[in-house]
Amino acid sequence: MQSVNSHPSFRFLRTQKIHSLNVDVQEFEHIVTGAKHYHIAAERDENVFLVAFRTVPEDSTGVAHILEHTALCGSERYPVRDPFFMMTRRSLNTFMNAFTSSDWTAYPFASQNRKDFFNLLDVYLDAAFFSRLDPLDFAQEGHRVEFAEAGNADSELVYKGVVFNEMKGAMSSPVSTLWQTLTRYLFPTTTYHHNSGGEPSCIPDLSYEELLEFYRSHYHPSNAVFMTFGDIEAVELQGRFEDLALSRFERSDHEILVEDEKRYFAPIRVEEAYALDQEDLDNQTHHVLGWLLPKSIDLDELMRAHLLSRVLLDNSSSPLRAALESSDLGSAPSPLCGLEDSNREMSFMCGLEGSNPEQAAEFERLVIDTLEQVAKDGVPQEMVEAQLHQLELSQREITGDSYPFGLQLILGALSSGVHRGDPLAALNVDAALEKLREAIKDPDYIPSLVRRWLLDNPHRVRLTLRPDNQLASLRDAAEAARLAEIKAAMSDEEKNAVIELAAKLEARQMQSDDESILPRVTLEDVPTEMHLPKGESMSLPRLDGTWYSAGTNGLVYQQVIMDLPKLSEDELELMPLYTHCLTELGCGERDYRQNQAYQSQITGGFSAYTTVRGRPENEQDVTGYLVLSGKALVVNRDALADLMVETLDRARFDETKRLREIVSQMRSRREQSITGQGHSMAMLAACAGFAPSAQLAHNSRGLEGVRRVKAMDRSLEDAAALAQLSERLQRIHERMKGAPRRFLTVGEEEYKASLSQAVEMRWASVPVSDSFEPFSLPQTRQGVSQAWLTSTQVSFCAKAFPTVTVDHADAAPLTVLGEFLRNNYLHRAIREQGGAYGAGASQDSGDAVFRFFSYRDPRITGTLDDFDAAARWINESDIDPLKLEEAILGVVSSIDKPGSPAGEAKQTYHASLFGRTPEQRQKFRSEVLSVGIADLKRVAELYLKPEKASVAVVTSAKGAAALPDSFERIEI
Repeated sequence: MQSVNSHPSFRFLRTQKIHSLNVDVQEFEHIVTGAKHYHIAAERDENVFLVAFRTVPEDSTGVAHILEHTALCGSERYPVRDPFFMMTRRSLNTFMNAFTSSDWTAYPFASQNRKDFFNLLDVYLDAAFFSRLDPLDFAQEGHRVEFAEAGNADSELVYKGVVFNEMKGAMSSPVSTLWQTLTRYLFPTTTYHHNSGGEPSCIPDLSYEELLEFYRSHYHPSNAVFMTFGDIEAVELQGRFEDLALSRFERSDHEILVEDEKRYFAPIRVEEAYALDQEDLDNQTHHVLGWLLPKSIDLDELMRAHLLSRVLLDNSSSPLRAALESSDLGSAPSPLCGLEDSNREMSFMCGLEGSNPEQAAEFERLVIDTLEQVAKDGVPQEMVEAQLHQLELSQREITGDSYPFGLQLILGALSSGVHRGDPLAALNVDAALEKLREAIKDPDYIPSLVRRWLLDNPHRVRLTLRPDNQLASLRDAAEAARLAEIKAAMSDEEKNAVIELAAKLEARQMQSDDESILPRVTLEDVPTEMHLPKGESMSLPRLDGTWYSAGTNGLVYQQVIMDLPKLSEDELELMPLYTHCLTELGCGERDYRQNQAYQSQITGGFSAYTTVRGRPENEQDVTGYLVLSGKALVVNRDALADLMVETLDRARFDETKRLREIVSQMRSRREQSITGQGHSMAMLAACAGFAPSAQLAHNSRGLEGVRRVKAMDRSLEDAAALAQLSERLQRIHERMKGAPRRFLTVGEEEYKASLSQAVEMRWASVPVSDSFEPFSLPQTRQGVSQAWLTSTQVSFCAKAFPTVTVDHADAAPLTVLGEFLRNNYLHRAIREQGGAYGAGASQDSGDAVFRFFSYRDPRITGTLDDFDAAARWINESDIDPLKLEEAILGVVSSIDKPGSPAGEAKQTYHASLFGRTPEQRQKFRSEVLSVGIADLKRVAELYLKPEKASVAVVTSAKGAAALPDSFERIEI
């Protein structure tokens, strides 16, 4: 075995080359403490660090989650109030965060700048191993009681705390409640029985002393796993680990682990309730079946479980998904369908939503009958091979458009590392795939897994989660009664202590710390030029084609980009459904199930979407495209090209039963997205009146889009309406077939000629209409005052102001202003003092709007007032030049954030389509770097005028009651 250099404090154990990922994975162990270090050596300048601790809560007080927050609020070497958020402003990071999972807590970051990486490493190591855990930080981040009227001991007590409000928001989601309830029964004795994030009713039970004890027992190197990625050598990283943290520890004999779960000898069936604030509770019940499977650290078992889950549930041709989708017992398959492999023991789930409690037994019978059919008759061999193909694709693809690629690899191996498995094996699945490839030659392979893991497995839970429109008020009453009891038992001295704590916390939140003790990068550390991939013409005589060479690890990405035609209001409303159905329904002679099966055999993903934006010089002048997008292994490049041509030529919309199922599923997903994306939806609503593309986004994927898909779903009970919808979709498609089109291909240089030829051969003879009318939208410039009502325990607030497009000289100052206000005012006022989970501001130059937002917020009017106060504050304050520099760094870091090789190419191409060329983007970046203090004050005064504001909030009926009558109340 090749030896790898390690620091004297570490023992080198092994290394392994993973050819499919082009990385070397190295394993080390700290000699004194036993801490493991896994380093993924790669020729990439985006370096990633993560340290994770095994955290095993024994209750639902959220101790691990609150500790994750509090640990980042000051440490031994950096005794400032908020080093984590301070470093987000003093850094060129491409990722900074912290995660609490069910049995681990992790602290990851990434940066392309070497100096910045080591700055962040210093702060993260000190925060993790030497956190000061101030009681005031526990009160702010976890929970506390305060009097509703500040300083008035005669007013009611209320609970406050960032995590408390975060989890009120999280548990407003029926899907979160469904998951937490299912795991409570699926894991009756181990840590997964509890809500690691914290149940709002249990969070106030956690004491500060218990938090300290949890930190002492869990945040120790002997209980830690270090994981790194990039081109910095392991020996250099280990030197920092040793000098900054590990040298001060001895090995701990306290081993933290998750025991084996005690298995049921017979299935159990339970029914519980979730809060839903509406009168009609019909067809709002969730049913889920869950099974406990073998351990996730056994790679062969893990890959078998993934294959089985994909075969049963991956697409509409999969037997279990097909049964769920076509069943009249519910409106759609549950979001809890598939394999959960992050826990020590895996679980498999499937379910239905949009049902009723009395249909639980029928649902269970449907699932069991389907599984028995698979066990008896098996599944087509090509289906099994297609799903193995999907597993290979997921292993080969270089990602990085959401999380950094290195972090995605680390997170993929983390569970194995935490559970004392083999992270190297978890990353290098080629051998396991080969075993599966041989095993599936046996026609009984999948049936035998179904029998062993599902039909003959007695550790099975059937959960029925029904709606209850009294539950929220009962919980509120119980919380109020608990607070009233606490207050009644208080002495005058204890009441004064509550007032004093609030005053101390406010003083601490307002104090100015000496930030100079924190490391920082400066504008001198910022690269002069952006890194943008360069495309080139595919030299197709009769077609407009663009090629990007990129290291895609044997995958090819193809897109057909078609001009949107002029559309009526009714047609615009149907576009989200049309694009979804274009690749989900049948094509040619294949029905939708056959088409889904075929797609999974040749592609790694095939979809359609629309993209509409204003011009760089005028947000009211919009252009729009429909994009048909696919990816595949190079060996399947011709089949993917054929599929694209065939889809445009022969897509069919005559499968009305399937069409009805799709609309129901879209409705369910849109409704469920509100509590997780409420801030984004509130911003869309607030901005909708200021730009045509913003209005379209609000109507299609925003709150109005939710209302419209609900109305559409209700209208389709009539067979004639369903037939009419089918005809309307077909008419839209006929118009799209003749639209002008262009082509984008991304792949490795050696395949350029063959891929270009494939495009030319298939598309040169496909006609384009001579009578094409280009897309347009009516201009709009008006604000709103709206309260969108849904079932939620917290609110989401947004306020928007009309501004300028990216070509205007004020676009750069406005962009920096958003970062500046978030850093220096909104974070303190709305998150720390107001208790919201998050708040921010940003300039959207595409729609020419400046937006404020809050996320999972216990307040509404106070937050809206804070938005206005932020604008006044900046003009009344003396701005520290360093604070301005931090805001500029944040904007530049966002601009320069890398993506996957294919993602960067696609993003650059599509930006250029809308006039945002590399030259224009470089110019804007340069303007950001030159923004001055006077610019911030000027644009704040010029654009952030209260009388020009447009306001939208997502809240409950109870929350809206406190709003002025001028607010329009809209039921979602």
